[in-house]
Amino acid sequence: MKYDFDQVVDRSNNLSAKYDERMKKFGTEDVIPLWIADMDFKTCQPVIDALKARAEQGMWGYTARPESYFESIKNWQSRRNGWTPDTSLMSFSPGVVQTLSAMIRLYTPEGGNVLIQTPVYSEFYDMAELANRKVIENKMVEKDGKWSVDFDDFERKLKAADIFLLCNPHNPLGIVWTEDELRRMMELCLKYHVLVVSDEIHSDLIFHGKKHIVTASLSPEIAANVVTAISATKTFNLAGLQASTVIFPDMHKKQNFDRFWQNMDIHRNNAFSVVAVETAMNEGEEWLDQLLPYISANFDFVVDYIEKHIPKIKTYAPDATYLMWLDCRELGLSNEELHDFMIQKAKLGLNDGCSFGRSLNGYMRLNAACPRCVLEKAMKQLEEAVNSL
Repeated sequence: MKYDFDQVVDRSNNLSAKYDERMKKFGTEDVIPLWIADMDFKTCQPVIDALKARAEQGMWGYTARPESYFESIKNWQSRRNGWTPDTSLMSFSPGVVQTLSAMIRLYTPEGGNVLIQTPVYSEFYDMAELANRKVIENKMVEKDGKWSVDFDDFERKLKAADIFLLCNPHNPLGIVWTEDELRRMMELCLKYHVLVVSDEIHSDLIFHGKKHIVTASLSPEIAANVVTAISATKTFNLAGLQASTVIFPDMHKKQNFDRFWQNMDIHRNNAFSVVAVETAMNEGEEWLDQLLPYISANFDFVVDYIEKHIPKIKTYAPDATYLMWLDCRELGLSNEELHDFMIQKAKLGLNDGCSFGRSLNGYMRLNAACPRCVLEKAMKQLEEAVNSL
């Protein structure tokens, strides 16, 4: 079927955090919300139909997870990424962030060191610090708008690290790591005996002819040192159903992880996530194959508009995710001033760049997964606000 991503969906009755938490997040509801990483698009029709049928059954008791659930995930990975993981080494998790938290607590000592590459998804900081661990930053290097790994610094930081949280592909920079980059990072982790947790939640959202490389697919030796966290929630806009999958290198780590959650009696999908995830994995590719060109065209629109009308801001079309990284340093505003400017003048609800790297100044993150007309309005508001400075 043909999907219409230009359709504006009213989320005012959707209990959407993206919209309903604007007052809490920005101090006003008068902003276009382009922050939290979910999409303003309806998911694929097969998932909608399957959830309707499940709702009409009228009984949503304790829910079993059929073998076909993890089989569908294995088959998806095989089709999309050429990787066929072992279903016996898969575990359920409420979400990738919760997986990061559990792995930090299970595989680092109290007060231990968690290595991350900044700027990076802010929960990487938060999960480490909430567990009373120390964050070690391998700061990405920016040159002419391109970001890359400082490998000398990476190796130095690994010597003190207990675990490395890898963002593959990278949020917020939209980097699709090359095989050489991934292999170099992973071989250094092996050299210094540092366990890797690879967050691959955005791995289905890849553009510009790039190809996602599953970290654990590089070699048997590397696979033995990598825990992979994946989810259909970003791909198919299912985050509210709270289901993700963790794929372990061995049964011992899987059992440790499962025991951690069983101690809180968390081990089942809810009645709807079982249906949604399996249906998306089996029947969602038609929708995804139409979604990706639409988001890519959104990127191109924002880049073109900013280049022509707001040249003091710099951006680029990312190779992955649906999140854009805005360099606003030429506006000459402090982080606090930039935060207030976006809300009060541009009337946009964006993510502050400094939440992705504590020492970063002058950046913002914009969610481009919305109908084009929303981005058009947002860009006009941003242009007018910058012109008023």
